[in-house]
Amino acid sequence: MTENQTIPQELLRIGAVNIRPKQPYTWTSGLKSPIYCDNRLTMSFPEVRNQIINALVNMIKTYYPDTEVIAGTATAGIPHAAWVADRLNLPMVYIRSEAKKHGTGKQIEGTFEPGAKLVVIEDLISTGQSVIDAVNIAKTEGADVLGVAAIFTYELSLGQSAFDDLNIEFHTVTTYTSLVQAALQSSMIEEEDLDALEKWKNSPESWS
Repeated sequence: MTENQTIPQELLRIGAVNIRPKQPYTWTSGLKSPIYCDNRLTMSFPEVRNQIINALVNMIKTYYPDTEVIAGTATAGIPHAAWVADRLNLPMVYIRSEAKKHGTGKQIEGTFEPGAKLVVIEDLISTGQSVIDAVNIAKTEGADVLGVAAIFTYELSLGQSAFDDLNIEFHTVTTYTSLVQAALQSSMIEEEDLDALEKWKNSPESWS
């Protein structure tokens, strides 16, 4: 089993991802979800975060070999972006969701040269809107954004369509499908839960 294949199991083990189809979570948007992901928890588990950083570094070397700057989304993408940038010995910046309301009013902390080839690090992708906003901010500031590298994707069609519409490439360490399979193998869910979990992924707005 490769390191990437063990990451879903590790995320479940440390509680960074929880799957609860019979007692769904409620997202900030009001959407009901059988899964909740908090990859910030990986900061506290060195062995897990190292696996994730290894995967992100390999992803960047494979898909974005010309990368010159690593950018993290504020706030969840910042720590992993810092570790990746350190491992690759590259400059790092982070992108705020909105400009500071004081001082210089910056929206990007750190600096890069105009035209710098940049990859955005995100913790998870649902609708994709927050990281797409970050990509557009970086482009506005003169970056040549090569794409996005994230830890996890919910694999929602809405998110995929948003990236496709703007022709933004993204890759993730693990996926909703991988985590569901890992949860089944670990007996955290039952076979009878699979249908409900698949229905949510295909149509989260109408799922209950």
